[in-house]
Amino acid sequence: MKHLPRVLIVEDEPAIAELIQVNLKHGGFTPVLAYDSVAAQRELDAVLPDVILLDWMLPGQSGLSLARHWRRQERTRSIPILMLTARGDEPDKVAGLDAGADDYITKPFSTQELLARIRAVLRRRAPEAVSDSVSVGALVLDAATHRISYRGQDIKLGPTEFKLLNYLMKHSERVHSRSSLLDKVWGDHVFIEERTVDVHVKRLREALGAAGTMVETVRGAGYRLTGVAAKIPAAASAGS
Repeated sequence: MKHLPRVLIVEDEPAIAELIQVNLKHGGFTPVLAYDSVAAQRELDAVLPDVILLDWMLPGQSGLSLARHWRRQERTRSIPILMLTARGDEPDKVAGLDAGADDYITKPFSTQELLARIRAVLRRRAPEAVSDSVSVGALVLDAATHRISYRGQDIKLGPTEFKLLNYLMKHSERVHSRSSLLDKVWGDHVFIEERTVDVHVKRLREALGAAGTMVETVRGAGYRLTGVAAKIPAAASAGS
């Protein structure tokens, strides 16, 4: 029997939640409803979904808070989260991405757009057709085991940051524009803004720690991964 992707819908407005549920069923998904954070956690504890549709505004614990919590948990860290929000301003979108969302969709939205975005995050989550390892300087990535290390120390990355680093390492020392990264890493960027790349690069640098400076910003052009982590001068680190 064909597996129908399981989608957890966390939405406190029953009319919206049930409309999404019906459309997802017709779109070839298995929808599961949760009207608040407690019910959502109960569903996650029972069966892990393939995707989470998470409303920003929820009674009790907010969608942002839930996204941060699930990103910190080993069991739920890699589940794609698509944030549903009535907030269309860029700072709010960035806040959602920073909280751990893989994408966002602003209400009101069309059924076709919602289904396309869900399919897009599922494609991005799909395992890459690679089983090799790549190293740049002291940074080592093993695609088969999904492990990254820098100078022998393990580094934990989310699925999008892993794909981004994998691509940058395989094409190190080259400058990549935001649009080219969207095309090569995200695969389908019809609905994704270039600002999304900046957010994920920021998240990648933070996760890499001392190796974060290997990901360079090339002003006006994009990003490049270089083989040597830059040393931060004492004066600069002191805030001069």
